[in-house]
Amino acid sequence: MSEEDLVDIKFRLYDGSDIGPFSYSSSATVDVLKQRIVSDWPKGKIVIPKATNEVKLISSGKILENNKTVGQCKGPLGDIGGGVLIMHVVVQPSLAKTKGEKKIDDSPKVICSCSIL
Repeated sequence: MSEEDLVDIKFRLYDGSDIGPFSYSSSATVDVLKQRIVSDWPKGKIVIPKATNEVKLISSGKILENNKTVGQCKGPLGDIGGGVLIMHVVVQPSLAKTKGEKKIDDSPKVICSCSIL
């Protein structure tokens, strides 16, 4: 794999801290990135993802689909050489409903911030 096929990605968490940067192949899927996030999640955080389906990745203002590759997710600014692509991480813990449990709030929660380096 040539160095040109590698993309440096840093994952920005809800509190402004980062995981990474790590180098990924352009053919790596978003699901692979999510697995890395769950396995490398910092200890002591209030919100902790238990599985990849609780993690949403946002890049260039778009929620990334699991089957997309890193190469497909790079925006026009991602083509600038030498830079680190920052993806924002949102954790949405799955809520297990029991029969007697009432649903309190059905509105989606979105946490997003933008970074330009």
